[in-house]
Amino acid sequence: MKHGKKIELLLKKAAEDEYILDKISSDANASDEIFGFHAQQAAEKLLKALLLKLGSSYAQTHRIAELVDLVKQKGVAFPEKLEDIIDLTPFAVIFRYDSIPEENQQPVDRLRLRGLLKELRKWVESLLKNQSGKQG
Repeated sequence: MKHGKKIELLLKKAAEDEYILDKISSDANASDEIFGFHAQQAAEKLLKALLLKLGSSYAQTHRIAELVDLVKQKGVAFPEKLEDIIDLTPFAVIFRYDSIPEENQQPVDRLRLRGLLKELRKWVESLLKNQSGKQG
C-alpha cells in the first residue's frame, strides 16, 4: 500500500471534521458558514483518500467537483445521490472569509448534509476495502 499512512491520516482528519459537525449540528450559535466549512473539509479529505488509493494524484484544491471528476477518470462511478456534495466548495474559502450572500441565504439543512457525508464515508470506505489488494 503505497500511500497507506497518508490515506489513514486523511480518513482520521475527515473524522475530526465530522465530529465537529455532530457537535454543532443543533447549536444555533454555530453559523452555517462554519458548519459548511467542516462539511466541505470532510468531503474533500474523504475524496482525496480515495484518490490516493486509486493511484491518482490531485492538485492542491478545495474544489469538490474537480476531485469527483478525478474519481470518475479512474473508472469509478460516482453515486448520483452524492452529487450534492459539489455544492460545498464555496464553504472552503469564499464563505470561510465572507458571509453567504443574502439573496442565496437559506438555512443549511444540517441533518441532510450530515447524512450525505455519512453516505460519502460509507461509499469511500467500501471502495477502500475493495481496493485493499490493489496498488494504491
